[in-house]
Amino acid sequence: MTTATSATSVAVPPVSLRERKKLATRRLLRRAALELVSERGLANVTVEDIAEAADVSPRTFFNYFPSKEAALFGGYEERAAALRERVATSLPGKPAIDVLRTVMAEDAEEMADDLRSLGGDPLDWIRRMKMARTDPLVRAAHAGQMARLERALTEGLAARLDADPESDPYPGVLAAATVGVVRSCMMFWAGSGGGIQLGHFIDQALQALGAGLPENSDLRRITRDLTPARATAEGKDN
Repeated sequence: MTTATSATSVAVPPVSLRERKKLATRRLLRRAALELVSERGLANVTVEDIAEAADVSPRTFFNYFPSKEAALFGGYEERAAALRERVATSLPGKPAIDVLRTVMAEDAEEMADDLRSLGGDPLDWIRRMKMARTDPLVRAAHAGQMARLERALTEGLAARLDADPESDPYPGVLAAATVGVVRSCMMFWAGSGGGIQLGHFIDQALQALGAGLPENSDLRRITRDLTPARATAEGKDN
């Protein structure tokens, strides 16, 4: 029997036509940014180039992204703010590392879904991401984005633990370790051709981190199934 409570819990408000159009434009701009930067390099791509490829005006571009780097990475400012709040408030009473496992795994799957939402072959977008990140300017921009992410996680952990990161190093150290794990997992995932569920991979990596990164952790076993996908992805790159 369906109760009023259960019916309410699964009800999803319909997305308006205006919101659907805005989402479609945002995806077009991200697609254009990734395609152009992977082909030309970040220094040789302008906001005007991205807007023209997406068939919108530069003014419209700035309604969605503050810079070409933001279009390329998908808006880290919003992501950082959301992660700060989720780390601070999710799973009350749970240890910080368990909260990070849950939150970062969910965030990783959202990123993977966002990549798939661009349309076409997801493996092609993963290859384009790899190509773009060989650009020194892209790597520098990405490092800046990861630094902002680390700061957001530090603030979220400090709020959760009622700690002052100026006098208690734990939030900052754990945030830095988490960002390092996520960065490494993302690079490995892209190199594998997306041959593993990214959220599960990050969850296992953070579980291993919490256990002290033992040599016999499940993290090393989970990657054994990646060989066929990696070979396929590398074959398409050559």
